[in-house]
Amino acid sequence: MIDPFYEKFVRKLLFRMDPEDTHEHTIHGLSWLSKLRPLCRWMHRFNGMAGPQPVRLFGLDFPNLVGLAAGLDKNAECLPAFAAMGFGHVEAGTVTPRKQPGNERPRLFRYPEEEAIINRMGFNNEGAEMMALRIGRSMPRKRRMIPVGINIGKARSTPLEDAVQDYLDCFRALADLADYFTVNISSPNTPGLRKLQEESYLRELLGSIQDENLDRAKRLGTEPVPILVKIAPDLDYIQIETLLAILLELGYDGVIATNTTIARPGTFKNVKENGGLSGNPLQGRSDKVIRFIHRTTGGCLPIIGVGGIMDVASAARKLDEGASLVQLYTGMIYRGPALVRALVKGLSEQQG
Repeated sequence: MIDPFYEKFVRKLLFRMDPEDTHEHTIHGLSWLSKLRPLCRWMHRFNGMAGPQPVRLFGLDFPNLVGLAAGLDKNAECLPAFAAMGFGHVEAGTVTPRKQPGNERPRLFRYPEEEAIINRMGFNNEGAEMMALRIGRSMPRKRRMIPVGINIGKARSTPLEDAVQDYLDCFRALADLADYFTVNISSPNTPGLRKLQEESYLRELLGSIQDENLDRAKRLGTEPVPILVKIAPDLDYIQIETLLAILLELGYDGVIATNTTIARPGTFKNVKENGGLSGNPLQGRSDKVIRFIHRTTGGCLPIIGVGGIMDVASAARKLDEGASLVQLYTGMIYRGPALVRALVKGLSEQQG
């Protein structure tokens, strides 16, 4: 399921450049497209076909099953363009309270034969205040074509014992603009971040965010903002079970499974680059985690499945394992933007 024009011409051209330079040029072009509002709305009507019926989840209506994972549009520069491609939702970020440069370059590596990427970006972003300004201008609630999620994290310089404040600062800066939040405690590229998945940190962090959410809702007389947690594929099943129990206890709305992996399966066993591995090699582990979450919770905790989606079959497997929606990123790098519409159409036909 590769667009022949993309495969023969566009991808070859893009892959001649440094991966991060390609990313920056792509974001620049999509940012320009996002300013052409009438064109984006027309493209959205063409590409953004709905399924047999919209998916109702977390109190939100998703026009189709396919979303953009966090990491591609870190600063919410291209939301209308991604809606125009046909995505049924888009997740911006990961954003931190203040601007930070991320890790040193090179920090993004392609592996075309395996259709995989290793990244150690390190939450490079322009900060929550700048993201709020951009979303307010480009995708205000009254003109929003699709739900917008915001993925939040802690700054590299923030000690773990102070991490709660970073997440709260992001929540407060963006709560009026987010259709849902994702708490990112699973990126392998911010030192120590994954320790926040441990029970000793997790309960305080997630409890504090949910308390803030409920207090805000009571103060404003509104519904709480849906909040999900994105987890690592490298947790063992006991760790996942503990995490799920806390999510259910605190009334969280769902889980995103999974982030990138620090494992190096198969041909990657001799690859020395540090960072999170995404794409085709992640597919199997992600599917297993989704299956475990669905069975452990009896299907009462909604799942967004992400990791290794390259075609309709791999997306459908995540739905079969228990996911309610799917997200992609690396698949689009290798298969092109036409993959979005193909997934939406293919999954819709399977549902129908």
